[in-house]
Amino acid sequence: MIRWGIVGAGKIAHAFSKDLALVSSGKLMAVGSRNMDKAREFADVYGAPHAFGSYWDLFKSDTIDVVYIATPHTRHAELAIMAMEAGKHVLCEKPLGVNKGEVELMVAAASKNKVFLMEALWSRFNPTIREVKKIIDSGEIGEVGHLYSDFAFYAMDRVEDGRVLNPELAGGSLLDIGIYPIFLSYLILGMPTDLIAKVHFHQTGVEKQCSMIFDYPKAQALLYSGLTSNTDMRSEISGSAGSIYINPRWHEATSYTLFKVGETKTKELPKIGKGYGHEIEEVHHCLKSGKLESDLWSHQNSLDLIYLLDTVRSKTGIKFPFEQ
Repeated sequence: MIRWGIVGAGKIAHAFSKDLALVSSGKLMAVGSRNMDKAREFADVYGAPHAFGSYWDLFKSDTIDVVYIATPHTRHAELAIMAMEAGKHVLCEKPLGVNKGEVELMVAAASKNKVFLMEALWSRFNPTIREVKKIIDSGEIGEVGHLYSDFAFYAMDRVEDGRVLNPELAGGSLLDIGIYPIFLSYLILGMPTDLIAKVHFHQTGVEKQCSMIFDYPKAQALLYSGLTSNTDMRSEISGSAGSIYINPRWHEATSYTLFKVGETKTKELPKIGKGYGHEIEEVHHCLKSGKLESDLWSHQNSLDLIYLLDTVRSKTGIKFPFEQ
């Protein structure tokens, strides 16, 4: 039985805990918070026997094997490194760090302390997305020439000091949801040879819309993230012999549709709960196999992804107040 601890008690932490309860090989054992009452309340909801009133008390305890970090982006690097220095394995919510410098420090800490570290990019482990990748890699739709992916929702009515619209918390659409279309392009097509991007900024200083074109030797990817409207959130990958649509909402999909000449086929693939169970199972597989990183989403994958995010930010002037 893999013993889990959780840092952060927000919406994602609740969703993760519900899915963890559906995975038989793991159990939530402890919750850490800066507020003991909040930690106890969360622990009681999910039957965790231990609660800690500080993050460090959780990390140094002998009640857990691995910790899930579900705080805002700006605390990821600090808390993950603290946990790894205490000898704990880490699954850290995406993005792994706010910039490549943070991710490099996190990877170095994992290596130094010989512990497991993985970015919680749950879409990578989604059964639909895994099968779509296998189909594309097999050549069934021919050579991919076009990819379209977006992720957007309306957030202009949210409080401006909240996580999404606050630059001090690395807010904006790009790191929060733009990471998903970028991930899909990277997963299917690899590292682009060039990219262009245009953004619109909110009055708080965070970016609220980001349109991107990733250029490849034989393909282009059109990507979008935004906080100003809702979109269908269906992704399309087109090749010389057919197309695949990852059906809405694609980042947590339960089906895809394959189009070829004279053939249209939709396949449904079930998932564990909301979908976090699949990344949990990957962590369990790696820990039981003695692996310190995942073959499906490695440290290098996380470094490549943050490089792409940093490049988009550099080209569009997205910078946070706490960065030098």
